[in-house]
Amino acid sequence: MGFMSIDVNDKGAILIVDDNPANLEMLLEFLAGAGFTVLVAEDGESAITGAEYAPPDMILLDILMPVMDGFETCQRLKANPLTQDIPIIFMTALTETVDKVKGLSLGAVDYVTKPLQHEEVLARIELHLKLRNLTKTLQEQNQRLEREICERTQAEQKIREQAALLDITTDAILVRNFDNQIRFWNQGAEHLYGWQATEVIGKNINQLLYRPNLLPQLQNIQKSLTEHGYWQGELEQVTKQDKKIIVASRWTLMRDQDGQAKSILTVNTDITEKKQLENQFLRAQRLESLGTLAGGIAHDLNNILTPILSAAQLLQLKQPKSDELSQQMLRTIETSAKRGAAVVKQVLQFARGVDGKRAIVLLSNLFLEIQQIVHGTFPKSIEFSLNIQSDLWAVIGDGTHLHQVLMNLIVNARDAMPNGGTLSISAKNLLIDEQYARMNLDANVGPYIVIAVADTGIGMRPEILDRIFEPFFTTKEVGKGTGLGLSTVRGIIKSHGGFINVHSEIGKGTEFKLFLPAVKAMATSLTENLDLPSGNGELILVVDDEAKILETTQTSLESYNYKVVTASDGIEALALYASYQDKISVVLVDMMMPLMDGAITIRILQKMNPLVKIVAVSGIVGSNKITKDATVSKFISKPYTTQELLQTLHELLC
Repeated sequence: MGFMSIDVNDKGAILIVDDNPANLEMLLEFLAGAGFTVLVAEDGESAITGAEYAPPDMILLDILMPVMDGFETCQRLKANPLTQDIPIIFMTALTETVDKVKGLSLGAVDYVTKPLQHEEVLARIELHLKLRNLTKTLQEQNQRLEREICERTQAEQKIREQAALLDITTDAILVRNFDNQIRFWNQGAEHLYGWQATEVIGKNINQLLYRPNLLPQLQNIQKSLTEHGYWQGELEQVTKQDKKIIVASRWTLMRDQDGQAKSILTVNTDITEKKQLENQFLRAQRLESLGTLAGGIAHDLNNILTPILSAAQLLQLKQPKSDELSQQMLRTIETSAKRGAAVVKQVLQFARGVDGKRAIVLLSNLFLEIQQIVHGTFPKSIEFSLNIQSDLWAVIGDGTHLHQVLMNLIVNARDAMPNGGTLSISAKNLLIDEQYARMNLDANVGPYIVIAVADTGIGMRPEILDRIFEPFFTTKEVGKGTGLGLSTVRGIIKSHGGFINVHSEIGKGTEFKLFLPAVKAMATSLTENLDLPSGNGELILVVDDEAKILETTQTSLESYNYKVVTASDGIEALALYASYQDKISVVLVDMMMPLMDGAITIRILQKMNPLVKIVAVSGIVGSNKITKDATVSKFISKPYTTQELLQTLHELLC
């Protein structure tokens, strides 16, 4: 009979599979009359092909058929993804003994028995079609739910990503309601203001970030926001630590779905440093203008001051017997005129960079002048000590400028000791070698003079120390300091080819070290006759995280008859010491290293061998801190010369 169909209406499509034409015809007529679309097949192969091509809503499947029985047909239909979901009802004759469990286990949903009771068959078909439709509806709903869940998950992921972006940005992003209560506070706000989100949510933003005098300005911003929905400008705010900051602020009015204003979004960018740089730039521009002005009128000013000065001096000579008050007034005019000339000269020198005359300067004379000034004008509560190397080399430079440098430093030292203390000045020769030059980029190989100006005053915090050479930076009260002193000092030392190192501790004092290139001709004899102490083949362990320092130190030591092993960190050093403990004479340890710093390395080395000889090296920590530690035999500060290194080892090994 082959594969055929009768389409009456769209109640559902049923495929009947039976090798008996009479059964097929009877069922076809009955089901078509009941309103179903009926498809028929006389064998299993045709049924599978037809079901693949046009899947029916249900299959009525005879069990006993030639070639391929109903069970095998069912198995193949269920194995095929195109047909596996179609409900199958087996048809079996009353006289046949059939394993119904097998049929159900293969995936059939029901059995009907021949001869068929039409009402029963119809009822079962409609029941299973209803179940099938319910299943399909559930599956579609599940798929729709899965899609919605997937879409929601993606949306949530997008929200999370956007939230993460809000926290990645360095800008402070915050949201407040119209009662000024904080509703959102990102990580940028935490970093900028120092307040954690948990501390500020619900708090009044005006009380938190603004000083009372700025509140009227905020009211004007609110008014502008109401009118335009947006405002931007610069605001002065305070952090949790009450530190004043300046921010570039953008305010946006946020509205709900109905267009009603509900909150204010604010994005703040810290521009404190930028404003400081702007102010410095403006000051520098003003200074440049001042230099131009001073250069233009210096000649006229000197012409004005010269006759005033001459007249005052002449009147004092011509009228020596005039009353004391007149003499005093003439001296005042003379002093003021001289001071006016000096001011013009100083402004020119700083603003225009006027170079003084260069000549060989013997610094010992300068130090004697400074000594007289200190003894004559400084408070008696300040003790003064001067320690100058007897064969101090000379420098080529401007004596007046170098005098100005020393005056600046000793006046600062005096101001740092309001309750008295000790001011000490020392000067010595230093031959900078390649070892030292590699550690300090400003230094060159050759002879230098090192001048140290030290006080026992109040000291400086690290953040102050970082800025002391900036033009216009001063910690003194308004009118007490220009902020040009140390900037001038640095400029003069640099113009002489030198450099400056500073060390300061709060409550302990400050030391400035000035390095000035010495006259090489006068230093030749010392460089030629430099007798550096050599080693006797001792093994030195050098520990430093700087590869160049390891390399130059190893070369230097090996050139003077030492053996060297090197380690780039504390962990490697301990492993090497464990291997060569009996052979290592001295350990040279850098105090500042990653992973394991010098202090920890030294403590562990001492546990391994209480008699270990250690030389601590540091460019930051003062020797007075390190040498208190009994485990440290010697201390040298970075940068060091080969001479200092060899001398230290020689003293330790003797």
